[in-house]
Formats: sequence, C-alpha cells, structure tokens
Amino acid sequence: MLVRDAMSTVVLTIGPAHTLRQAARLMAARRVGAAVVLDPDTSGLGILTERDVLVSLGAGQDPDLESAAAHTTTDVVFAAPTWTLEEAAGAMAHGDFRHLIVLDAQGPVGVVSVRDIIRCWAPARHRTDRTDRTEATLAG
Repeated sequence: MLVRDAMSTVVLTIGPAHTLRQAARLMAARRVGAAVVLDPDTSGLGILTERDVLVSLGAGQDPDLESAAAHTTTDVVFAAPTWTLEEAAGAMAHGDFRHLIVLDAQGPVGVVSVRDIIRCWAPARHRTDRTDRTEATLAG
C-alpha cells in the first residue's frame, strides 16, 4: 500500500504568525494532529504538531503570545505519494516523529501520520488473524 492510499488530504495550513492557541483551535476543529506552516517570506514549509503545542504549554508559555514560527519544525522530512507505507514508517521511526507532509510537484497534497498507517495495516492483519482462527476451527 502507498502513502497516497493512507494519507489525509485535509491539509491544514497556517502562517508563522498564528499563535499557538489559534493553531490549536484550527487543529481541533479539523481533527488533525499537525498543521503545515507556510512562510511566504522564506518560501519554506514547516510543521507544527500537537506535541509542539503541548511542550510549549508544559513549559509555562502563554499560547496567546507564542507564535507558530517559534515552535515550527523546519528541518522536515517529506514523503512522496508513491512511497510505500513501509518507507513512511521507516522515515518516522528513524526521525522520531509521527507526521510526514506529503508533497507532489504542486506542493503539499496530504499528511500521513502513524495513525493513518496503523489504520491501513490493522484491518489486513485482523482479517489474517480471523482467517487463521477460522481455518484452525474448521481443521480441528
């Protein structure tokens, strides 16, 4: 299975001047765990995750004063829609992160998360387990 089959095509984009509270509200409303941060001044892409917001809150920072730019990861690993889920999972495990921005020639087209990958893998494994149990019952 490929990244394009698992990714969310709901790509929340925010600017670097958004506050963490604004970003959190938008992520909650869209039910996503990450926002793509587009900085028109640098033509770069970054990512702000729910973990980034939690780290800031845990440090006692004011979410109404903290900007997304101050908490955005800019050293981002991007996935292609044609990557396999194994490639995406490997990149996440190697980089110790849970979201990948998916890019094609036009720009960001999706975000794939660990949860997306698990959702794709779990049903196949569950069907295999159920088939094995059924075959064992029929054979027994």
